[in-house]
Amino acid sequence: MKNLKKEQLKTLLSIIKENPSLDIAHFTDQDNLLVELLNEFCTKKSYGYQLNLLDSTIEELMKQKYSSDSTKVRTFHLQRKSYLIQAKQYDFVFVTANIELDIESNFLKRLHQIIRNSGNLIIFIKKEDYRLRYRWIELLEEYNYVATNTIDNLCNDYDIVITKKMHGWGK
Repeated sequence: MKNLKKEQLKTLLSIIKENPSLDIAHFTDQDNLLVELLNEFCTKKSYGYQLNLLDSTIEELMKQKYSSDSTKVRTFHLQRKSYLIQAKQYDFVFVTANIELDIESNFLKRLHQIIRNSGNLIIFIKKEDYRLRYRWIELLEEYNYVATNTIDNLCNDYDIVITKKMHGWGK
């Protein structure tokens, strides 16, 4: 997640409207500017922030840096059968980790259970191959995510795909 600019990411975070209570999950494999901004944002607003690390080697460092009353940090294994933890559902789920091709479908299916109705899924996809973006969009449609849009001019190195889970839809 190199070359991300603070002002660009703040613009992206402006899609999160004021609410008395929000929960945000983030799947990442590294510390990056978005982790920092989401942590600041959630701490300031007293929103819940679940930081799911796909790399266990950075867990202690990330806990020291980000753990707080609003931010929970844990190692997360994508191969687990269910992503639902303590019946917690999220209003926004950010994905900045590189998800392997062989688990993309299961990943989206399992994410469906942790996103609240009308919740948003925001995926950062490297711009190196436009076919990757289209494959994600097709998979999102297949797993009944709706209102999918791509922001391709906010970050130089990433397309940002934003989609919604709708009530009663999904597998």
